[in-house]
Amino acid sequence: MNFEGQAPKNWLKINLTPNARVVLEKRYLKQIDGQVIETPEDMIYRVANVIAAIEEEKYGKGEKETRALAKEFYTIMANLEFMPNSPTLMNAGRDLGQLSACFVLPIEDSMEDIFDAIKNAAIIHKSGGGTGFSFSRLRPKNSMVRSTGGVASGPISFMKVFNSATEAVKQGGTRRGANMGILKVDHPDILDFIQCKEDNKEITNFNISVGITEEFMKAVREERDYDLINPHSGEAAGKLSAREVFAKIVDHAWQNGEPGIVFLDRLNESNPTPQLGKIEATNPCGEQPLLPNEACNLGSINLKLMVTEKNGKMVINWERLSHVTRLAVRFLDNVIDANQYPLKIIDEVVKGNRKIGLGVMGFADMLILLQTSYATEEAVDYAEKVMKFIQTEARIESQRLAEERGTFPNYESSIYDGVMKLRNATLTTIAPTGTISMICAASSGVEPLFAVAYTKTVMDGTSLVEVNPLFETFAKEYNFYSPELMRKIAEKGTVLGLPEVPNWVQEIFTTAQETSPEWHIRIQAAFQKYTDNAVSKTINFANSATREDIAEAYRLADELNCKGLTVYRDGSREEQVLSTGTTVPAAAEASKQAAGGDQGQALTSSAGQITAPSTPFVPEVNTVMPRPRPTTTIGVTEKIKIGCGNLYVSVNADEKGICEVFTNTGRAGGCSSQSEATARLISIALRSGLSVDAIIEQVKGIRCPACMRREGVSVTSCPDAIARVIKKYNEVGINVTQVQAVEGQNASGLSKVTGPSGKISAKKSLPGVAPANACPECGMPINHESGCVVCTHCGYSKCG
Repeated sequence: MNFEGQAPKNWLKINLTPNARVVLEKRYLKQIDGQVIETPEDMIYRVANVIAAIEEEKYGKGEKETRALAKEFYTIMANLEFMPNSPTLMNAGRDLGQLSACFVLPIEDSMEDIFDAIKNAAIIHKSGGGTGFSFSRLRPKNSMVRSTGGVASGPISFMKVFNSATEAVKQGGTRRGANMGILKVDHPDILDFIQCKEDNKEITNFNISVGITEEFMKAVREERDYDLINPHSGEAAGKLSAREVFAKIVDHAWQNGEPGIVFLDRLNESNPTPQLGKIEATNPCGEQPLLPNEACNLGSINLKLMVTEKNGKMVINWERLSHVTRLAVRFLDNVIDANQYPLKIIDEVVKGNRKIGLGVMGFADMLILLQTSYATEEAVDYAEKVMKFIQTEARIESQRLAEERGTFPNYESSIYDGVMKLRNATLTTIAPTGTISMICAASSGVEPLFAVAYTKTVMDGTSLVEVNPLFETFAKEYNFYSPELMRKIAEKGTVLGLPEVPNWVQEIFTTAQETSPEWHIRIQAAFQKYTDNAVSKTINFANSATREDIAEAYRLADELNCKGLTVYRDGSREEQVLSTGTTVPAAAEASKQAAGGDQGQALTSSAGQITAPSTPFVPEVNTVMPRPRPTTTIGVTEKIKIGCGNLYVSVNADEKGICEVFTNTGRAGGCSSQSEATARLISIALRSGLSVDAIIEQVKGIRCPACMRREGVSVTSCPDAIARVIKKYNEVGINVTQVQAVEGQNASGLSKVTGPSGKISAKKSLPGVAPANACPECGMPINHESGCVVCTHCGYSKCG
């Protein structure tokens, strides 16, 4: 069959949003020399043909039958009813041919095995996959290494090596390498592991999770110590207070969402092939537990499109859901055979178990169409019914495939042996969906809505209000739509409390931040009940949430039999606002309340010193709180030649003037941390009301030997370069029209970074230089999902 070329003219056209087309063109469609040469229909045609061709190549189907199946595969994708994971869309029918998103690699306790794992991870990242690791087999730091007479450096040091390797490989890939690092709670280095991502700039290519055991949770409940075990010797290596370790996990999760937790014993209770070994790790987002050297391909059904009108009422279209589920299972089983695995051992393990992970997206959209609030018993009931139905239909199809093609090779001695004959050891997984939900214009995974409306700044500096299509439909149908209301919602960020919006509409359009953690967890648990693998879900907390709130969430997840939990407290990974009070006691009290109000807890001063909460007298301190960073800014980026290569300086402004500066060094390197620190401090100073001229005066003319020694460099240092860019745009002002007018005024060796049209982009920062709450590619607000950040505007995503 022909895997290339155009989709037939008479086949279904895809109804894509403009945003979906941008995401496809940027990340998925085939390109030659930067030019897109494939339409969305061509992409889906390519994928459908490659996956259907397995029927003819491997299972003896005729060309006519295979062609008909290709059209069925094409139709459910073109309808946006089902979409496979990103590597399948990107790589099917192309040279790379790697179609899986999820991998787990083993790490044994020897230098040779550790560096084999690093090499294999690099190969997988290059192919577009993410990797999970358990570091639990590595001996703790300072253990004796008999072969060398030295001491072991421990799991954390090797995690940093893996992180650096990922950083190097991801530079040239279409998808950013991502990892999951897991350490069992009884490992002697567990305290170091819990705090290894205290600094958000450390180990940035990893999500981390503590591997929780049932014994540990029992010890927490009983408030007693538990044993630490040296994995190298298998012997006891001391004891820790379970309650104190649990509190430390909670504390760090409260601070920045890391680490998450994974209930290891639960993963192994549902391990379909226990005869092959234990599950110790998951993929980067935690939804796919896998054996060592195992991979899994995922796909998701769009529940938004599984709703229909019947007798004047919106109901779930069970018949269509059955059809799409069964076709999707056949599709994903074929992917296993069409896949070109990056390592031979992975090919063997995957084909031995034939695991697939069929999940859902658009659950929040489905609830809205059914006029049901996310935070209700009715929503929990829908979650259970829908996932039970999908799991049942998936098993029926897998049983049919087993009759046609045989059971998975490791079926004997599996948990299904003698119970039911299946083609696949696992069938269902709830993934975060990320960019494929953007393509399908659906809400992500089983998450609530991220926003009802938001403001988006386009290239000419114009602000446009983007409104959730379902909300806009409801507003027009029930006669409360107006452009003014949409702008009001975008500014407010919520529909709650708006008199113009009917109360019943307010209830069904609640967002992730407005949904209490308890309902987040109950929805996760409802889906988990009928999911073979695990559920990827972020449990959102308000910034004011206490550590005890986080602890209660962990306890509830344990009680409701979840397999893991990821929490995110709003603002906990962004630049923190300085204290607002005029006296330290007031600030200390606020800090104490945020910490959960624990009596006798030490507080950290602004100097980083620990002070007792009972200090009798603290002098008054004059403090200034920088105004919050605006949601939308417009800016420019200048490329400047420095002694170490190139420095990119971004200067952004809002209606009040210049409000922030970011820097990034080119590939040749440079003092990235120093220039970034300078930019951060300048940004805080700008938003605190300091004079721009005074700031320029302080940093201009600072001299660096590297700049002084290199010919053709007209700045004296990175701070001097920053000062020149700020001065230039402070004088001309920043808006697109004025910036274009000074395009020829590139004195001092400053050269402009422009978009494809030659015009300066509005808020188009370089990767890695935007603040933590903004997309580094388009500058729009980002969403935190399952330990990852996802931009719903341009498709950017990063885990770790």
